[in-house]
Amino acid sequence: MAPTIRHTVVDSPYDPLTLVAVDGVLSRVHMTGQRHRPPEETFGESDPRPFGEAIRQLDAYFAGELTSFDLRLNLVGTLFQLRVWDQLLRIPYGETRTYGELAEELGNPGASRAVGLANGKNPVSIIVPCHRVIGAGGSLTGYGGGLDRKQRLLAFESGTGEPAGLF
Repeated sequence: MAPTIRHTVVDSPYDPLTLVAVDGVLSRVHMTGQRHRPPEETFGESDPRPFGEAIRQLDAYFAGELTSFDLRLNLVGTLFQLRVWDQLLRIPYGETRTYGELAEELGNPGASRAVGLANGKNPVSIIVPCHRVIGAGGSLTGYGGGLDRKQRLLAFESGTGEPAGLF
């Protein structure tokens, strides 16, 4: 039996977000103009019903009331990508890691480039916080949603930027 795919579009301070669920479980969050965004026809029918809790938590995050998401996710990727995305979930709110630090934490210190590629393929923006990964020396490098959004998200989380809801 084919999986049931549904989507909805929600407003955010970072432009509309498209949420996609497979069999009722959140599997993708895409920003407008995001690199690696699949074609719209893969998003399934529009139906907000599977997304109530995800929308509630995103609203709380953007309001500055939530620092860690607690959602069931259906992440599809290679074993290495899944390991990287799991490691991203361990980066605390308001903190950053470099690609090299993530590679070390994964037990493969020479894999910083592969970590970067896996980070860039993260299918669940914001909730799996790929924006918290920076280049060596603190440089803002690569972000599928654009460096401006990455900078704004990091400033918001570190308390040095305006609250996300005011962007």
